[in-house]
Amino acid sequence: MTKNWYVLYVKPKNEKKVAERLSSHQLDVYCPMIKEVKQWSDRKKTIEVPLFKSYVFVNITECERQKVFEVPGVVRYLFWLGKAAIVRDIEMETLKKWLSDDTVENYTLTKLESGDRVAIKRGALKDKKAEIIEIGKTRVKLILEGMGVVLNMKLRDIV
Repeated sequence: MTKNWYVLYVKPKNEKKVAERLSSHQLDVYCPMIKEVKQWSDRKKTIEVPLFKSYVFVNITECERQKVFEVPGVVRYLFWLGKAAIVRDIEMETLKKWLSDDTVENYTLTKLESGDRVAIKRGALKDKKAEIIEIGKTRVKLILEGMGVVLNMKLRDIV
């Protein structure tokens, strides 16, 4: 039986606990963590937080998939196109390598939403500013700033 990396959706703020509990069930688990500086009124503190909020990766066989629900805090699997989402081994290795690289100091994950202002990073309209009006699975609809033109382009072509 081959093992695959699946993505589990877990209760908010339970990522670390769920990962520990899954590990205690002898499952191969990965919960990518990053260090973040939190500011309180009286002090600053560096804490570890999950890179992906409410997600934990688990490397299991198809037969073991039901076993994860024995752990409190697991909600469901993440699905893609009607099937449980599988992350390729090479993608997991890249993520682990990237997070262990000491030269990477500052990174953020952002989710694009309608109304966001972006810059086009490829093609004839490179560096033009635009506002997002609609987001699809692989494409985005934009209004070009100062031109009043609606543009439909691939997500990878915007900043």
